[in-house]
Amino acid sequence: MKILVVDDHALIRTALRGVLGELDRDVTVLEANDCRGAFDLIEAQPDLDLVLLDLNLPGIHGLAALEELRTRHPALPIVVLSSTNDRASVTQALDQGAMGYIPKLSSNEVLISGLRLVLSGGIYIPPEILARWESPPAADRRAAASGRGSPPQRTPADFGLSERQAQVLRLLLEGKSNKLIRRELDLAESTVKNHVSLILKALNVTSRTQAVIAAARMGLVFERAARPDNASAAEQ
Repeated sequence: MKILVVDDHALIRTALRGVLGELDRDVTVLEANDCRGAFDLIEAQPDLDLVLLDLNLPGIHGLAALEELRTRHPALPIVVLSSTNDRASVTQALDQGAMGYIPKLSSNEVLISGLRLVLSGGIYIPPEILARWESPPAADRRAAASGRGSPPQRTPADFGLSERQAQVLRLLLEGKSNKLIRRELDLAESTVKNHVSLILKALNVTSRTQAVIAAARMGLVFERAARPDNASAAEQ
């Protein structure tokens, strides 16, 4: 496993290196103290598994860096790791395709659990942040109260979504617009709109940001091997 840590504080990078060793004994941790250094390392290391990105960076703000990274490397999972955890920052990071948002004050156990979920294809947002949008279902509250942590993982099929809809959902959660989804899957614009509408209905939400939040709360994961493949524009 190879992970890039982007943070301008050397002590934090050192601390994360030790924690990431608990995630995988054979992990290779690369470090960058600003966005430009991170961009160079990502270009030079095409086999990266994950990027941990701080928001408060010199030069380019982390959210701007996130947007640029999602454009350049849409398949690379990026997790925001920041001391900032206000609603606006979290929402914007999710809108721009972050696959997780973890406050720096989180425990090592929370950090490792969140990263494992992201590496398995899910999206992680800590419960205290999720609670700012909505109250979790009773089953999730009972799980949290009993110390069991995140709810059981679920797949798109559990919500009645087809394989193609699962591909659309994954791209949607990566922050892709309908236009980019249409291009990547070679689908008609009307087909993408129809899939997105059915996906939001299946998740019982009305917007893309709500879909990201719902996916995180429900422990939604995807098969890593199930990357989108091109299909006929006539496919429904």
